Amino acid sequence: MRLIWGGGVAAGLALGALALDAAFPPPLERYHDRSPVVVDREGRPLRMFTSRDGMWRLATVPEDVDARYLAFLKAYEDRRFEFHPGVDPLAVARAAWQWLRSGRPVSGASTLTMQTVRLLEPRPRTLVSKLVETARALQLEWRFDKREILGMYLTLAPFGGNIEGVAAASRLYFGKPPAILTAAEAALLVALPQSPSRLRPDRFPERAGLARAKVLERMARLGAIDADEIDFAAAAPLPPARREAPMAAPHLARLLHERNAGSDMLATTLDGDLQRVVEDLVARQGAQMQAGENVAVLVVENDVRAVRAYVGSAGLLDEARQGHVDMVRAPRSPGSTLKPFIYGLGFDLLNLHPETLVDDRPTRFGDFQPANFDNRYRGRITIREALQLSLNVPAVAVTDALGPARLTGAIAEAGIRMRFDDRTDGPGLPIALGGVGVTLWDLVTLYAGLANRGEVAPLTALRDGPTAATVRLLGERSAWYVTEILKEAPPPVPRLRARTVRDGRRIAVKTGTSYGFRDVWAVGYDARFTVGVWSGRPDGGFGTDRSGRGTAAPILFDVFDLLPPPASRNVAPPPADVIALSTAELPAPMRLLSGTSAAAGRDITGEPLRILFPLDGATIEAAAGGYELKAEGGRRPLRWLVEGRPLESSPLRRSAAWQPTGEGAFRITVVDADGRAARSDVWVRPRSR
Repeated sequence: MRLIWGGGVAAGLALGALALDAAFPPPLERYHDRSPVVVDREGRPLRMFTSRDGMWRLATVPEDVDARYLAFLKAYEDRRFEFHPGVDPLAVARAAWQWLRSGRPVSGASTLTMQTVRLLEPRPRTLVSKLVETARALQLEWRFDKREILGMYLTLAPFGGNIEGVAAASRLYFGKPPAILTAAEAALLVALPQSPSRLRPDRFPERAGLARAKVLERMARLGAIDADEIDFAAAAPLPPARREAPMAAPHLARLLHERNAGSDMLATTLDGDLQRVVEDLVARQGAQMQAGENVAVLVVENDVRAVRAYVGSAGLLDEARQGHVDMVRAPRSPGSTLKPFIYGLGFDLLNLHPETLVDDRPTRFGDFQPANFDNRYRGRITIREALQLSLNVPAVAVTDALGPARLTGAIAEAGIRMRFDDRTDGPGLPIALGGVGVTLWDLVTLYAGLANRGEVAPLTALRDGPTAATVRLLGERSAWYVTEILKEAPPPVPRLRARTVRDGRRIAVKTGTSYGFRDVWAVGYDARFTVGVWSGRPDGGFGTDRSGRGTAAPILFDVFDLLPPPASRNVAPPPADVIALSTAELPAPMRLLSGTSAAAGRDITGEPLRILFPLDGATIEAAAGGYELKAEGGRRPLRWLVEGRPLESSPLRRSAAWQPTGEGAFRITVVDADGRAARSDVWVRPRSR
């Protein structure tokens, strides 16, 4: 009967304990509130952010920490940590006996588990608190294994000020990860949590030194450190000040942190060493510029489309230059940097060739009359020369032949967002000269596509980010033509020619300057890397005495000098369908570019292109089955776009199926084979009930 009664009592106590455990789980909020860290591709911190409560508190597990520190910690704080159930009976008995003998507390009995409880749930040091901590310690041991409990302590232990956890302390006191601590450093980190405010080495070095010596002496008595190491460790200098938290790639780190809230660690594709030297280069360049001007640089490795360096400005905290603005992501006028894609699409769609002739003379295209940057005209020249000299009139002529909507549609289909002025009617001929908003990120995406023989894919800055399918923007032959033309473009100054041929490197480069010298650009690529440079005023103000060729290109070549050369010096063979002929040897239709409008010299006959449904300005009701867009006139095939995105349609029909993605305003555009476009702006309203 007594056995039954005793068993019932035990079962009742066990059920009660389980009920209490379920009703009052361990408070892990502080443990889970950790400092997010953005690291480079090798796991080295680029930038750290404080936790929500303002602490430097890095997630740490025992495997992250030097084995000597762990040995010191357990020997000094809790020698039987691996064996007791959260409370050490031997330590309790020893502390009680010493108290009885001396009449006062001599030593404590707190285990690392009990200390972890106090770190998770700070409370006044009273007898009741001690009892609660004892129960909580047993609860932690019931729920977690020793490794997990030790990880909580390593993450939460206080080290002075707003530093918590051994990883944060090692970074901010010693400037290195906790995996490579010396004996002196390990002893100091064991001592600091005893009284973090009064032992801070940056404020009270004498106290910190004595506390470290105490730990070393005990380690020597326990045999945890060799005798000949003690004097050396005790004489080691203490950190004179807290170090600054790492702040490399601040703009990208901030962006990733905002987009991935709740992640303790964000592993990027950045090369930390390269990032820092490019930041130094950009800072030096920024210091030489006029007040208010800034620089941004983006470096991408072509085969994996991975970002290796990302510098959003010459200084995050430089208010005079608006350094907080991320100019890698800011839409700006690209100047002439879209010209390679205009000519590349011309090679694909208009049967052009690098040796095709084009007229560079004063020409009016409707109400638009472009002029060259230097206000000079070269007469009849080849497309190769027109692109290398970045002439405006030939580029507008090819854009006119393509049709602006066809050009922007192809670029949009490659995943690039182009921003148009709301006051305009969408794509127009000025796009050839920078009349659109594009980011440095998107430009480098496009040029990395050129480096990959015309296939465009999204860039990635996260090491384990998703891989997206590539989109062919240009044919291989056209991309090869453009690349060879840009490789032979004259460098900005003679010294750069010699530097670019070092190690056999040939760089294809295009520069650009926007209206009013607001933005200057240089984008270049070789077989391995693509580099983009923007410079200008973040506030969009006018500039003077700067150009892509004179300002941005030298920075671009300086960045390339920091990069390893391609693995092979062998030049990739051209595609099999490359036509290596002079102008005179070309077939007659390819020798000279003819315009596609009456103003440019070629009459377009036939009915004008217009959209029959939906009419411009119409309001239509959302329909479950979508709509059939209809047009008349123009020359087939027709290409349909909604908000700049192409729709699937038959080349022989004048209609296309469209399913609105939601409610609100939509812009529908149709482009015919001659590049003529018609547009309807419509409003889709909810279905009536």
